[in-house]
Amino acid sequence: MNEVWVTPSDLASRVAAEVEAGASLLTLVGADERATDGGFATRVVLDAGGVTRTIASRLDGTSPRYPSIAALVPAVHWDEREQRDLLGIVPEDHPDPRGLVLRAEWPDGLYPLRKDFDPSRVPAMPRHDTFAARTVAGEDVVEIPVGPIHAGIIEPGHFRFSAVGETILHLDAQLFYTHRGLEKVAEGRPLDSALVVAERACGACTVSHAGAFSIAAEQALGIDVPPRAEWGRALLFELERLYNHLGDAGNMCAGGGFALGTMAGARMKEAVQRRLDALVGHRFGRGAIAVGGLRRDLPSDTLTDLWRDIRIWRSDLRDFRDLVLTANGIVDRMTRTGVLTRDAVIGLGAVGVAARASGVDRDVRRDRPYGAYGSLPVRVPTQTEGDTLARFRQRLDEALTSFDLIETLLESPPTGLYRNAVPSNSGQPRTGIGVVESPRGLLTHWLRIDASGKIDRLRIRSASFANWPLVSLTAPGNLVPDFPLINKSFELCYACTDR
Repeated sequence: MNEVWVTPSDLASRVAAEVEAGASLLTLVGADERATDGGFATRVVLDAGGVTRTIASRLDGTSPRYPSIAALVPAVHWDEREQRDLLGIVPEDHPDPRGLVLRAEWPDGLYPLRKDFDPSRVPAMPRHDTFAARTVAGEDVVEIPVGPIHAGIIEPGHFRFSAVGETILHLDAQLFYTHRGLEKVAEGRPLDSALVVAERACGACTVSHAGAFSIAAEQALGIDVPPRAEWGRALLFELERLYNHLGDAGNMCAGGGFALGTMAGARMKEAVQRRLDALVGHRFGRGAIAVGGLRRDLPSDTLTDLWRDIRIWRSDLRDFRDLVLTANGIVDRMTRTGVLTRDAVIGLGAVGVAARASGVDRDVRRDRPYGAYGSLPVRVPTQTEGDTLARFRQRLDEALTSFDLIETLLESPPTGLYRNAVPSNSGQPRTGIGVVESPRGLLTHWLRIDASGKIDRLRIRSASFANWPLVSLTAPGNLVPDFPLINKSFELCYACTDR
């Protein structure tokens, strides 16, 4: 990949100039390169009209720091905070100096992503929560803490509301209660083993994570993927998108207390997951994708059944849409609730359904096509209102697009190999990047493979990581009882944010 190296003092201005010219953030990668280059490095990886552009800077090996980029490019503000926590790379004058991942009790000077990290130095953490929330003070203002343990079967996250009566004035959120250190776990592993780690970043986006990792590895090693495998991957990507969108639309009904819609969404999701299980042997698609192609070929008899399924699912979706959009109670609660402005989307780098429902016309499948998408007619629907109802409609419109794409794929399945061999790496370290449109939006896996063919650095940036900061912006002015509906309209994942 093309990398432009600049001094630390010039990094922020160079990145800002690229963004001003139309580039968008793919990921920020911090790395401990003391063993090879004597210091640390920070890479800001951008997409400029479908071309990857990297602005990088080498940092001091003892006290790595640089002027923060976040004031000029707010989309990187979580990335920089995470990099500071995990690598000790300090973004000077960052707008939010709080930690992001590590708890306040974590020992100073102990950075988990450094190569010399010693896990035996980590003490037992106290059970109490020490979230340093930003709140609002004033007459009649109350704080309402919610979580990190919730009533539903969901992952932990703490939400701190400042409210007057039922009206939200401010919301701050703390995630990373289940940080698993997957990027560290992947270090030193061969590709097949690292793929097992990468695809477990998230259950609901398993196929997308496996695909992004494999694309990055294939780019790094110059592996050509057979047409049959590219076709099969696209089919799996769209089935994953379908069951997520259908289930998420039903979950939005749950957030608004509309049980009939909740059950209808769950039934549609279940049907798609059963078909996915019949295709690859796993309801979430785990183990289906391999570096170089597919783990195994897709069975032809099940593909024939999929034709019939699509017709049934399309009819079910139309019935579901009519059911929900004619129920005045749930529609009224979604209308003008949790509005996300187009300016906020662009400024903070929101992706996926959240961005498109606010009028930002971006989709990696069309704008930066990968695999079979280069020859597929990807229609990208958008909304303009940016409210909860717009995000509901957006999911249904995108599900219809997935039906169309699956039918197009089934019309002309290629034959031949479903996987090519993976060559062993030799010589210089190699880097690659995999960018896919997951059900929640743009997902990036950046990796570097060392001379022995093992992972030296893996960086995962999920759509949920990009979008979680936006949720807090949509809450003020709304009612506390409507927040579950707002939150469900984003339906972000804790797991692939925490990693």
